[in-house]
Amino acid sequence: MTNLYNSDIDGAKALVEKYETLRDETAKVIVGQNDIIHDTILSVFCQGHVLLVGVPGLAKTLLVNTIGKALGLTFSRIQFTPDLMPSDIVGTEILDESRQFKFIKGPVFANIVLADEINRTPPKTQAALLEAMQEKRITVSGKTYKLQEPFFVLATQNPIEQEGTYPLPEAQLDRFMFNLMLDYPTYEEEIDIVKNTTVGKEVEVNAVLSPEEIIYFQQLVRRVPVPDNVYEYAVNLVAKTRPHTEKAHEWTNRYLSWGAGPRASQYLVIGAKANALLSGKYSPDIEDVQRVAVPILRHRIIRNYTAEAEGVGIETIIKALQ
Repeated sequence: MTNLYNSDIDGAKALVEKYETLRDETAKVIVGQNDIIHDTILSVFCQGHVLLVGVPGLAKTLLVNTIGKALGLTFSRIQFTPDLMPSDIVGTEILDESRQFKFIKGPVFANIVLADEINRTPPKTQAALLEAMQEKRITVSGKTYKLQEPFFVLATQNPIEQEGTYPLPEAQLDRFMFNLMLDYPTYEEEIDIVKNTTVGKEVEVNAVLSPEEIIYFQQLVRRVPVPDNVYEYAVNLVAKTRPHTEKAHEWTNRYLSWGAGPRASQYLVIGAKANALLSGKYSPDIEDVQRVAVPILRHRIIRNYTAEAEGVGIETIIKALQ
């Protein structure tokens, strides 16, 4: 596509301004959750998908909906239920009046797809999103349909300990760039939430970006130069998560049964690039990799029984490896 700015430097400066405006628009509706908002916007510029995890009532759906409006993209919401079928997501073929098969597009044909409570549907239906998330296309009855760019899946998930949930397959979890954990608001934040939501006032969220601008910024992130030591740090960090291998950390051998794959290394570097740009820098450093490490690795490493028995959490292990 044609450059929207005279140089990559101008583009990087514009990205910072757009990002700050995006945060301001989102803050009109969402109180607090600054890190969650940052990481969700970050994933958009990295062409990544996000899995938001939290108990019901923490405004996960509202957060995704608000960011979608601020990005100015087409938006669809899929409510995942135990009886949802793959065709309810990707679409289906019907026989029209002229006795010809006609494909009716499903809700996956949008720029932003909100997969609400994705773990409340069986794995067969969850897997219907796999091809769309990875290849940006879907195949129905042997025909391939390309999805419109930009394309993001922002999924919400209830904690797996809750009734009526199905754990996401590891292959699908790996497609998500970030696994973001929403926590309860602080006392002060909850007071603001109650004040803002009990007066019947409608808040208008303005679109900040166009699809063309988003695609341009995605390409700009890819062009960011990365020092060799940052590449080495990212790959080494992922290698440390793999038990009983040459680079394995002592905590890995003790507490992990499974480590992260190469996709984690790729996401660490891409995430560091985008984080650097959003921070006003033109090249990432090791601190940028560390900033995105927890949400990228959290769902890619699996604790063993020893870690669970000793109460050692995933985040504690990741931070010990950095």
